[in-house]
Amino acid sequence: MASGNTLNTWFPQAAFFQASGSYPAVKKRGAVPILAYDDTTDETAWFAGVMPRHYAGGGVTFTIGWMFRASGTPGTDTCQWEISFLRVQDDTDDLDGTLTPAAANTVLDTSASADGELSYAEIAFTDGADMDSVAAGELFLIEVVRNAQTGTASPGDAEIVFIEMRET
Repeated sequence: MASGNTLNTWFPQAAFFQASGSYPAVKKRGAVPILAYDDTTDETAWFAGVMPRHYAGGGVTFTIGWMFRASGTPGTDTCQWEISFLRVQDDTDDLDGTLTPAAANTVLDTSASADGELSYAEIAFTDGADMDSVAAGELFLIEVVRNAQTGTASPGDAEIVFIEMRET
């Protein structure tokens, strides 16, 4: 597959959460579903995907479409997003326990210039260990965390509208 082509897309309705820990609220902004990440607590959402069989092994880049609620200063407030992979191998990995992904890649992104507008944050992964060695045709999980301690202090909830994964 060509570089830049979409491999997976996730929306808030596809999120799931571990039994313990903090996680974002599933809400709506107007008619649009969002995941509302708190501004004072690190919160985690998980998404599942199958790496498409046409994945050519060039690494992936995630785009997080997000916005702030009640942002203090649109266009200048920042938010740190973290994504990590968890490979689920054939006859190897047990999904009954606590999910422990590989190390996260991060981005510190600046909010859009007006309340209600999206900012598009990008996080790149190289093929191999950086993405927990996920191979074409395998189930994988991604963990998406808002790091509330990094970025602008208390600008409001950070709201995810979508996540796209494309080959790079």
